[in-house]
Amino acid sequence: MEIRELQWFAALAEHEHVTLVSERMNISQPTLSRAIRRLEARVGVPLFDRHQNRLRLNKYGEVFRAHALRAIAEIDTAEQRIAALIDPDAGTVALGFLHSYGTWLVPELLAGYRSHAPRTAFELRGDAADSVVDGVRRGRLDLGLTSPRPVGDDLEWVPLREESLCLLVPAGHRLARRRSVKLAELAEEAFVALQPVFGLRQITDRLCVAAGFTPHVAMESTELSTLRSLVSAGLGVAVVPSTGSPGDRQGPVVDVLLSDPGATRTVGVITPASGVRSPVVQRFLDYVCSAAHAADA
Repeated sequence: MEIRELQWFAALAEHEHVTLVSERMNISQPTLSRAIRRLEARVGVPLFDRHQNRLRLNKYGEVFRAHALRAIAEIDTAEQRIAALIDPDAGTVALGFLHSYGTWLVPELLAGYRSHAPRTAFELRGDAADSVVDGVRRGRLDLGLTSPRPVGDDLEWVPLREESLCLLVPAGHRLARRRSVKLAELAEEAFVALQPVFGLRQITDRLCVAAGFTPHVAMESTELSTLRSLVSAGLGVAVVPSTGSPGDRQGPVVDVLLSDPGATRTVGVITPASGVRSPVVQRFLDYVCSAAHAADA
């Protein structure tokens, strides 16, 4: 059953005149008649009573028309909603990102993009790295801002910028007055860290293994703010993105730069490697990439 056949049936149900409907719908009378016969064969009963050359909608046709009109209206609404979603100026972008990016990167990008496309809407979802990657893979998200780079060739990855990583220690810690530190010096320390599904935890584990030890994680959390509070309470040290003011010793915790090679977090944007991007998604992706290049210049 095709939507156009439902449209032809609805017109014929209204006018009950094959010649008139065929002219208005720009189809031949035999084509219209065959379409109606196919519908009747599908539902198993005649939809029209035929009197010589005239048609009259019968009680079965009345029932079918009510449902056909609703189906046509639903399809029309779906087409309108899809058109609105993909409109490059006023469509919708489903954007996933790491929780920590919600405090600086996402607001920065969206604020800049408003001058380019002020009517574009965004569905924002902060989550763990694995969840962001899975959302893009399954089509629930159009784009994902994440780190580290996901494994697999089913996603495209565009690196945007580098974040330095630092060690977060309590103000009275033995390393609090250092300007930089190597992770190898922390082999005996207790760590507080994000859960393993988070990208920062994966990077932390990798850096510690490269430094020759497996970190002893005393406590796990889902928020960077909680990590800072745990460190402040003296419950462990943590690897976190640099706040931009390492070495500040005025608060209860101190950021000490990590001097290990690779002690950075690469911020990247991911999209599905296959399929066609809608114009609204492509336009925002182009802006995100251009904004990253401008920041590096």
